[in-house]
Amino acid sequence: MNSRYLSRAGKPWFPIMGEFHYARYPAAEWREELLKVRAGGVTVVATYVFWNLHEENRGSFDWSGDRDLRRFVTTCAELGLDVVIRIGPWGHGESRNGGFPDWVLDVDCTPRTDDLRYIELVRPLFKQIGAQLAGLTRRHEGPIVAVQVENELYDQPEHLVTLKGIAKAAGIDAALWTATGWGHAQLPPDEVIPLFGGYPEAAWDTAHDGWPQQSRAHYFFGPGRDDDSIGADLRTTAAATSAEGHLARYPFATCELGGGMYTSYHRRPVVAARDIAALALVKLGSGSVWQGYYMYHGASQKIGALSTLQESHATGYPNDCPVINYDFQAPLGEYGQFRDSYHHLRLQHLWLASDGPELATMTLAMPAGAPEDTTDRRTLRWCVRSDGRSGFLFVNNHQPVETLPAHHDVQFAVALDGRELVVPSEPVTVPSGAYFVWPLARPIGGSLLLTATAQPMGVLDADEPVHVFSQTADIPVELVFDAATVTEVEGSAAVERTAGLLVATDLTPGCGCLLRVRDTSGGCAAVLVLDAASALTAARGRLWGADRLVLSGQPTVIEDDRLVVYGQGPDVRIFPVPNSATRTDGVFGLVPLPAPVAHVPEVKVEAVRPAGPVRPPVVDFASGRASAPTAADFDQAAVYRVTIPEDAFTGEEEVLLRLDWVGDVGRAYIGGQLVADQFWYGPVWEIGLRRFHQEVLQHGLELRLLPLREGAPVFISPQARPATYPDGSILELRSATLIPIRRTMITADEW
Repeated sequence: MNSRYLSRAGKPWFPIMGEFHYARYPAAEWREELLKVRAGGVTVVATYVFWNLHEENRGSFDWSGDRDLRRFVTTCAELGLDVVIRIGPWGHGESRNGGFPDWVLDVDCTPRTDDLRYIELVRPLFKQIGAQLAGLTRRHEGPIVAVQVENELYDQPEHLVTLKGIAKAAGIDAALWTATGWGHAQLPPDEVIPLFGGYPEAAWDTAHDGWPQQSRAHYFFGPGRDDDSIGADLRTTAAATSAEGHLARYPFATCELGGGMYTSYHRRPVVAARDIAALALVKLGSGSVWQGYYMYHGASQKIGALSTLQESHATGYPNDCPVINYDFQAPLGEYGQFRDSYHHLRLQHLWLASDGPELATMTLAMPAGAPEDTTDRRTLRWCVRSDGRSGFLFVNNHQPVETLPAHHDVQFAVALDGRELVVPSEPVTVPSGAYFVWPLARPIGGSLLLTATAQPMGVLDADEPVHVFSQTADIPVELVFDAATVTEVEGSAAVERTAGLLVATDLTPGCGCLLRVRDTSGGCAAVLVLDAASALTAARGRLWGADRLVLSGQPTVIEDDRLVVYGQGPDVRIFPVPNSATRTDGVFGLVPLPAPVAHVPEVKVEAVRPAGPVRPPVVDFASGRASAPTAADFDQAAVYRVTIPEDAFTGEEEVLLRLDWVGDVGRAYIGGQLVADQFWYGPVWEIGLRRFHQEVLQHGLELRLLPLREGAPVFISPQARPATYPDGSILELRSATLIPIRRTMITADEW
């Protein structure tokens, strides 16, 4: 590590990290889900070790089943994924006591300090973690690249050093040691790398009817790293300073860019895919050299042997969280659902897989006239990262809640390597909601692409390198080369040489938009330009002996030289075309998927009991925030019996129960056991039934739904709010449907 970026094996390294909590997901499904994570372009998996999931009773550790940390890390390694372990002992993650078992709080000590009585509680935990990770750490060339000690500790730098020493003594080793730096944390110099975050929304904010102030800052380019709103509801004192000069010795690295947001009872925001992807792009433009998402994969809270394990008012926290639901509106959901944000982020990750290491070495340059503060909604937001010779231009014209205006007659002027680059050559309109990155003075084989009005998506390793781009924001695609480096451009485009430039225009982005660029040394490289819709469906990987690009309207995962397609839909397109392909679309080969299964099993729903009187608001005295209903409150809930037909399960595929409803809080039970819950916030509630297959067939599923009172002191996103409240409250179960998630396995032999 230097002050700007990370290196691995002597070369710049740009990790893309996604949070996935092993102990909150069925172990039987880890491998399948990690393959999805990898297919999304994530290269590093981060995970908490929640103490209360492993030592709920003092002295009795459980590392079995879903709690098998070693199996999880080993599975990551088998799939070529690096791992960051967040060992705590305090983790937060919306866990009860921040992850502390209840018994820790009963000991006469001061937790999260160097109090020796507390330290002696931590040593056995770290020793157990060390045993689980034996042979998987740095000294054994294992997959663990970093260890985070503690979380959100802002005023005990010496304690972080103590924890690091205990961890190393327990055999926990890594090339990198990290700590969360937000809240202007006081960290021990050069002992840990500070990692930062930023969220599109904040479920820990109050229920005010608006957008959290700090979230707005994440949609502006600039050198600032800290978001002092994260964890602010748990800090007891304000930061001593807001200065960030001391961070210049460290690269700008993140571990909690919001992959979504959880729902607290009092604040239930809807986070859109573009909110997530635009924020991520802004961090890249602002200098991030380590993209870390929290959460990347949603999960389900465990119910312990002694208590529920969610953050709640009952355990002294300012937020009441669902007992089980930890979906987080993440790119991959609580039951492995592919979300729109998965595809929007993957588009960035495809680019970073090729250009990330070079981007890591580039520094931020802000233009003259950039917005001076976060109230500016009129100035177009853009910046450049470059090394002085080559770089990337970043543009963001999107933010949640407060719509930004379109900008007309836009051109950008950037000075690089002694020349001024103007892009595009003719002014264009940057629409409201657009965000993108364009290349500046980037090599295409032996030629030099000076500017392009298209977003890079990486370089395929083929007989001749194929540089893949995507059209952005309906802006016409223009490729401008240094004419001195190019002899010819072949393909469907208008090509003109003028003033030392070779300009290619009139391109029609799509599956057939392939140009071949011949350079002055005799070499040749290809440029493939996709339309924006196709680009969002793109996946890449080693498949059937070649580096291939796959376009599919359904999510795809490349696994062991086979293609797994989730869902049913149109043909899959693959480039380069395999030898056995018989049909093509442009330069892509077409793979037909099986005809959709006509039969969709129907679920039977019976109303057992209507809801009783609507629950009056309950406000937590300590936090001043609305409290969630208790188990006793559900005695007044509307009750529905849901019967799942046996033919809903045809194999090992997931089956989603989709509940379109409106109300306050819902709970689902199987055989009297709580298996799922939701604070209603607008989107359809999905419950994955695969993990409950036998039980749900035997017992059926019971729904208990509570009505939402008009004027309840909770925030719900404006686009989701009910229009009316009959009789002062609303509760409606509109539909219940089953969605089997079909999987098609395609091998080369099946062509």
